[in-house]
Amino acid sequence: MTTTETGADAASTPGIVTDHDRGIHGYHEQKQEHLKRLRRIEGQIRGLQRMVDEDVYCIDILTQVSASTKALQSFALQLLEEHLRHCVADAAVKGGDEIDAKVKEATQAIARMLRT
Repeated sequence: MTTTETGADAASTPGIVTDHDRGIHGYHEQKQEHLKRLRRIEGQIRGLQRMVDEDVYCIDILTQVSASTKALQSFALQLLEEHLRHCVADAAVKGGDEIDAKVKEATQAIARMLRT
């Protein structure tokens, strides 16, 4: 068994091609599920617009804003998990500086999420 087959020492094995290299991202397998979820969130946002247009009581609108925010945060966390499982894992297989770059990228994304 070669190091390519075992995944060991991938950095020293030239020519490793991962899913990420082929343009396949971590969310690929759940793409339709994600699109459905985003359409539902989009509907919530349209509902907020309708509520404002219809002069609904502000606390009721704020309740819906909170629900929409939670839905987006939940989506973001799932996407982040898929990024870690797929994109960061692919970088780990390649080794070298790529893993450091992907970890830094994920850390920055987490920091942005925490600021909101």
